[in-house]
Amino acid sequence: MRILFVAAEAAPVAKVGGMGDVVGALPKVLRSMGHDVRIFLPYYGFMPDKVDIPKEPVWYGSAMFQNFQVYQTTLPGSDVPLYLFQHPAFNARRIYSGEDEDWRFTLFANGAAEFCWNYWKPEVVHCHDWHTGMIPVWMHQSPDITSVFTIHNLAYQGPWRWKLEQMTWCPWYMQGHNTMAAAVQFADMVTTVSPTYAQQIQTAEYGETIEGLLSFISGKLRGILNGIDMDLFDPTADKQIAQPFTIETIDKRAANKIALQEEVGLEVNSKAFLLGMVSRLVEQKGLDLILQILDRFMSYSDAQFVVLGSGDRYYETQLWQLSSRFPGRIAAYFLQSDGLARRIYAGCDAFLMPSRFEPCGISQMLSMRYGCIPIVRRTGGLVDTVQHHDPATGTGTGYCFDRYEPLDLYTGIVRAWEGFHYKPEWQALQKRGMATDFGWHNSAKEYVKVYHHILGLPEEEPETPESEPELVSS
Repeated sequence: MRILFVAAEAAPVAKVGGMGDVVGALPKVLRSMGHDVRIFLPYYGFMPDKVDIPKEPVWYGSAMFQNFQVYQTTLPGSDVPLYLFQHPAFNARRIYSGEDEDWRFTLFANGAAEFCWNYWKPEVVHCHDWHTGMIPVWMHQSPDITSVFTIHNLAYQGPWRWKLEQMTWCPWYMQGHNTMAAAVQFADMVTTVSPTYAQQIQTAEYGETIEGLLSFISGKLRGILNGIDMDLFDPTADKQIAQPFTIETIDKRAANKIALQEEVGLEVNSKAFLLGMVSRLVEQKGLDLILQILDRFMSYSDAQFVVLGSGDRYYETQLWQLSSRFPGRIAAYFLQSDGLARRIYAGCDAFLMPSRFEPCGISQMLSMRYGCIPIVRRTGGLVDTVQHHDPATGTGTGYCFDRYEPLDLYTGIVRAWEGFHYKPEWQALQKRGMATDFGWHNSAKEYVKVYHHILGLPEEEPETPESEPELVSS
């Protein structure tokens, strides 16, 4: 099959959140399965720092009365063709934000549609979030091109209909009050990044005002769990951590904790309970809960806390003030750093992810991959990836709580802090998390089923092991 991924992010060249991980990893797996998969991405100002780009474009196009060029290169670490949409609106060294964000990404989506019609025609165009939401609308008039629309975060729904009509072509048949609403109606299939989130967004609590529409189109809605690149994030060979380790040599992991404490300015103490967090600093991620309980937890324990991320100025200020109140015990870094994130996963004892809602989440899977125990709220993809630890039976991979309340988070952290002091049981918990397979192969098979369904192709036969010949009695 010919499949074109169109998105605002793709790791490792452009990444802010989980979308970047998906678009950077899934095409590689699909391509290894024999499909012709390519990626269409904006040419951001920082792109030449991340990937080698030819001097000459492969195609010139026009959309929304704007001329643009498309350059072709290859996604680093793979053989996946990468097309870069070049226009001065994307020259800034940023991905999101700015007063022109709606216009920029609408232009990008329009350029991607022109690319599909006039340069390389895919059988399936796989669109990601509102930035590409108009593509399924436009492809509705092209029966030879089908569309899949993946919702990574329903909270961001793009410009309203009246604004779209001022910027671009809205066909007479278009329905929907904003870009997201139009996309889910006109895509041939709609997917979310976890089965639980697919169910939750059909309710008023999580549906962001379009739960009725999502329930209406539920027949073409599927939840497919995200994965992680198990080769890219591998504690046995990661050169960005101080000490590689395996499940069998997990005792070596302690060196990463010491190295992390030295790097971020925490008191060097291998016996201290070290909490970590790598996240966008926004309300969705449970920052309001953390700020209500962290002061008390730090006051009544010997714990340490390191947070990495950027976002709302209010949360950054509050965390900075806490770090000044607890010098040597709280470290806050308001930036994006893949290397430091890996060292947090590899060096912390537990990982905080008390999200208000979470479509899937990648960080909890990465933390388990590196032997860091997740403390999560049971919502969205966190339900599908983290099983609550039961000391009585020796099962589970993390600490979970249900209600979005400060006391529930506090209880979860205290339970983890207590469990940390029982070393054999804690190490067994770490090993269960590290042994969990979060690779993309199973998820890729589910996406292939979706592609086959919308193309009217039969499903591939499941692989079955050769059976031994039956014994025939004489």
